[in-house]
Amino acid sequence: MAVTQQLARIPATRLAVCRRSVDALHELCSFSSTPVEDYLDMDWWPATLKRAWALTEADDRTLARLRRCFGGEEEVNPAYRDHPGTIWEHPVTALEPPQANDVAEALRAVTPDAVRAVVPSDPDRIEAELGKGALGMGGDLAGQLAREHTVLRDFYEEAARRRLAVVLWWD
Repeated sequence: MAVTQQLARIPATRLAVCRRSVDALHELCSFSSTPVEDYLDMDWWPATLKRAWALTEADDRTLARLRRCFGGEEEVNPAYRDHPGTIWEHPVTALEPPQANDVAEALRAVTPDAVRAVVPSDPDRIEAELGKGALGMGGDLAGQLAREHTVLRDFYEEAARRRLAVVLWWD
């Protein structure tokens, strides 16, 4: 079974419940308590996107905010690590609504074209620039990476517009 990055947009009040209740957090991480359109499966793209963002001309503040879009800020409920079926070394983390808004701003600051432009045209340089995982993506890597950036940007923009928190985990 592949382990992939998952995100969910939820109200801050629901995040507070998940912080207190392992069962509530498990429902969220089991894709059963939030509308399907508020979940996002980023597959294995986070590592490649982070490397690409570092190659853009983004300033240090923007890059710091971008790193939070996959790592969150703090663990939601440490007791959940002991729940059956969780991935202990990848705790469930979250961004409160103001932090999710900061990430949305950072994702807007780096354009899909800037992401596309940092993908080397020489296939032999892809691993060196974007990491080993980028080699397995296949196809039009520059186009795929720009699309994944756009999907993530749109997800966070919607969270910011609706003033939602974002919960992150590997599943």
